[in-house]
Amino acid sequence: MSMFFNRMPLLNCFSGPTESCEELLPLSAGSSKEPVIINVYDLFSINEYVVPLGLGIFHTGVQVYGTEYTYGGHSLSNTGIFEMPPRSAEQELGEHFHYRQSIQLGHTHFTRDEVHRIVEQLGWQFTGNSYHLTNNNCNHFTDSMARILCGRQIPGWINRLAYFVGCVPFLERCLPPEWLTPM
Repeated sequence: MSMFFNRMPLLNCFSGPTESCEELLPLSAGSSKEPVIINVYDLFSINEYVVPLGLGIFHTGVQVYGTEYTYGGHSLSNTGIFEMPPRSAEQELGEHFHYRQSIQLGHTHFTRDEVHRIVEQLGWQFTGNSYHLTNNNCNHFTDSMARILCGRQIPGWINRLAYFVGCVPFLERCLPPEWLTPM
């Protein structure tokens, strides 16, 4: 499975990842199609005002086989990926997470067990101590997992603000360090 994780997408400061990795996706023989859903959460009430401008601060997770997989930072070098019931970030992660919408990206032919192995492999890339608000956040994880599961990337608006801030170093330096990486 390591072939899934060797290529990183090219980044565009305004729209996010610009290439697809569909050619990297083998299909499991004889498997059925399972929906791949992205659950999007608002992190701050300011989204009410900036979403119409194409910006926002969002958290995401990938829902497949009745489980939502998401990523967060911590100070340890083990995986930062965890599972929770779908659309439950407010209860599981805190009051700052407000469910916004679900987006069905496509379907996967991977089995439940194969999905678990993919999550384990992604855990090597998405460790708790490698979390970074603009370079390696929950939306980067969601995009990577969606590309593997169904060959589709997340909509560009979801992580647009992180890409933009990452492209303008001055903006990143204005943020408190504890926002960028886990303590």
